Amino acid sequence: MVSGSTAAPVIARGELERLFRRERVSARDERAFVAKLVAAVVLGGIGAFMALTGGMFTAAGVVLLALVFTHAVELQHQCLHHSAFRAAKPHRLVGVPLGLPLLVIYSHYRVRHLQHHRYLGTPQDSEFFGFDPRRPLTVTMLLRGLFDYPRLAGVGREIYRSWRGSWRYDTGQISVRARRDVMAEYRLAGLMLLVPLAVIATGHGGLVLRLWLLPLALALPLHFLVELPEHLLCDTETTDVLRNTRSIRGGRLSTWFTNGNNLHIEHHAAMTVPINRLPARHVEVARHAVHVERGYADFYRKLFRELRRAR
Repeated sequence: MVSGSTAAPVIARGELERLFRRERVSARDERAFVAKLVAAVVLGGIGAFMALTGGMFTAAGVVLLALVFTHAVELQHQCLHHSAFRAAKPHRLVGVPLGLPLLVIYSHYRVRHLQHHRYLGTPQDSEFFGFDPRRPLTVTMLLRGLFDYPRLAGVGREIYRSWRGSWRYDTGQISVRARRDVMAEYRLAGLMLLVPLAVIATGHGGLVLRLWLLPLALALPLHFLVELPEHLLCDTETTDVLRNTRSIRGGRLSTWFTNGNNLHIEHHAAMTVPINRLPARHVEVARHAVHVERGYADFYRKLFRELRRAR
């Protein structure tokens, strides 16, 4: 079905069984994810080297680090769903450090994100990142999401509350164990922040600026741009994943960089399926879903048209 159509797709019974079918993580899936981790580490190392080289390489290195930070959160997203490894325990061990460059706390993100999957299309839906696609679309709202640097101050408050033992989950219910895990990870983030502070105190603030602060400042809006198409301009008052979510076919590069986040309908239809298996399910989505784009450029052209219309 063409993107932007509002007509309900007519689907024969059983035609979408493959789209919603669950699949367990295999050894091949695990190797695919580990390969992505290795590639991210290598690219991060190259970016750090370039950022410290000086001259025009510094800017290129900062940009590359920002891209790696953004990509790391998308890898962390797969860990949230326990679809990267065959065993459960490695997901947290790997997921926690993947989010630290952008100060995304794994266990807090996980409980909020799984709640998002459970309540998508209902008033209880609440994503970890503050942008709400159900609100009226305005330039001001988009700019606030694009430059959501106040979120970092919020992380600081959560670190403080975790060290005091007063941290509370403010969006629904949470188990005692999950609360303990969240506080432990916020405390870890607080300890990690002591490292750049110590480096700055020794007179090497330039290292912190090039290797973390500048890439962080760029990665926050980059991550917003990756997340924005998921549900914006979709039908947010239905629980039908074929209507309330968007998929972007994209190419190999965008699929790798977003770690399959572009195939978001496929992901919501079966959230525990390993990301590398989602492209095989896109045929059904392209045939039956309402919001399907060829590429990110198509989505952002549509977004700009809607903004002009809203004004």
